[in-house]
Amino acid sequence: MKKTALYSWHEEAGAKIIDFGGYLMPVQYRGIIAEHNAVRNAAGLFDVSHMGNFYVRGARAKEFLQFMTTNDLDHAADGQAQYNLMLYPHGGIVDDLIIYRIDSETFFLIVNASNVLKDFEWLQQHIEAFEGVVLEDHTDQLSLIALQGPLALNILAKVFPALDAEALGSFHFCKVLFQGSEVMIARTGYTGEKGVEICLPNELARPLWEALFEAGQESGIQPIGLGARDTLRLEMGYSLYGHEIDQQTNPLEARLKWVVKMEKGDFIGRTACQQVALELKRGVAGFSLDGRVLPRQHFKVYNREREEIGWVCSGTLSPTLQEPVGTCNVLREQIKVGTPILVEVRGNLHPGVIRRLPFVKTSLG
Repeated sequence: MKKTALYSWHEEAGAKIIDFGGYLMPVQYRGIIAEHNAVRNAAGLFDVSHMGNFYVRGARAKEFLQFMTTNDLDHAADGQAQYNLMLYPHGGIVDDLIIYRIDSETFFLIVNASNVLKDFEWLQQHIEAFEGVVLEDHTDQLSLIALQGPLALNILAKVFPALDAEALGSFHFCKVLFQGSEVMIARTGYTGEKGVEICLPNELARPLWEALFEAGQESGIQPIGLGARDTLRLEMGYSLYGHEIDQQTNPLEARLKWVVKMEKGDFIGRTACQQVALELKRGVAGFSLDGRVLPRQHFKVYNREREEIGWVCSGTLSPTLQEPVGTCNVLREQIKVGTPILVEVRGNLHPGVIRRLPFVKTSLG
């Protein structure tokens, strides 16, 4: 089991620790609901250092990544980040990731913790066709801290007074100094709230974490575990690998058509996506259930005639709405907002309805 550079802080703070992606990670401190509400109403600090970090370098680095991913990096300038997907030839998803364009020959990738080894090997398998391109795994050398919430940028300004984070656009990033060393601050996140994700060397992780925590005391900042991270992303309808997306799911059937740029030219999985686009059969939608019963992954979904139409991808009791919500993968004709459904929970069918995503409005609007 691996530990992040902030593990000792989490332990001292009394966090409940679990195994996640091969790391010992905090799942909660005060409680998932309290932590969730802190991010929605004030600010929260997340240790997400278990995420994988790769550099891709070389004169043909962009050409390589264009072939390996679905989005179009021609639309990302230096200093911009882009949400992206890697696909298998059959159209299933290897992983979703964020690519940061440092310059025309240098790209930084953040991938899911559980997929680090798989992703690295997948990229390495195809790199030889692009002479001079180098792939480097920096996961063990770097930490990643997320500061999220309506008051997040106010807190950030106290630690980095020379940085105008409000002027830094969504999915833009910059490099600044902290204690004499370079850190990368990006206007990205997984909560739907204002905020940043900060990538920095391991030795600076605890000093920066403590500086942000101290700067946020008057604003009600709280440390946030993986439990609230999941409820926050689910209220926004954001995909989680292994739930809404996986190696058997085509992105066009998972609300991710906007990430697949067919017109950019060839990429792995393009032909499969073109075929799926001709006849979309399934889709991912939001839903809610009556009462207080909790929908869980893999629970079966039925139409009102009690015909099986799909399955639950993710489900929880929304701390913001105080009602059971989730995402489901269902037949295409069933994804219209307002469509009644039934979800099987412990042998009983519970009524619900297809809902529009996201479920909540946030500080990002």
